[in-house]
Amino acid sequence: MSTPTTKRTRKLNVKAICFCAVFAAMICVCTLISVPLPIGYFNLGDIAVLLSSYLLGPVYGMISAAIGSALADIFSSYVIYAPGTAIIKALMALVAALIYKSLKKPISKPAVDFIPRVISAIVSECVMVCGYFLYESLILGYGMGAAASIPGNTLQAVCGVIGATALMTAIKATKADRLFK
Repeated sequence: MSTPTTKRTRKLNVKAICFCAVFAAMICVCTLISVPLPIGYFNLGDIAVLLSSYLLGPVYGMISAAIGSALADIFSSYVIYAPGTAIIKALMALVAALIYKSLKKPISKPAVDFIPRVISAIVSECVMVCGYFLYESLILGYGMGAAASIPGNTLQAVCGVIGATALMTAIKATKADRLFK
C-alpha cells in the first residue's frame, strides 16, 4: 500500500526526470546552434547547461548536461569528443550547482542574487576550458597543440556566463523558477 509520502516522492521524481529530459534536449539543440568565428565558434549550449544546473540542481543538472552535450557531439559528427564532453559538461553543471547553492544562502537580497550565479558560472566555465584542454592534449594526443582551442573555448565561456546570468535573472524576476521546485 502506498503512503502519501511515497506518492509525493514518486510524483517529484517523475517531474524531475521529465525536466531533466527536456533540459537534455534543450542543451542538445542549443549546442547544435553554433556561430563560426575566426578563433573557433560559440554555441548556446553552455547557457543551457548552466540553466539546468541552477534550476534542476546538481544531480539532474549533471545528467541533462552530460546527455544533451554528448548527443550534440554525436549528431554533429564529433563522436570522438562525446565521452569527454559528457564528463566535462557534467562536471561543469555539478560545479555550477554546488557553488551557486552554497553562495546564495548568505545573500538575502534578490537584487544581489546574480553574484552567486556569476561566480558559479565563471568557475564552471573554467572547468570547461581546462577540461577540453586536458581531454584534447592527453586523451586525443594533441599535446600542447590543444592550446589552440583555448581562445575559442574562452569565448564560449564568456558567452555562457553572460547568457546564463541574464536568462536566470529574467527567470527569477518572473518567478518562473518556482516551477522547478
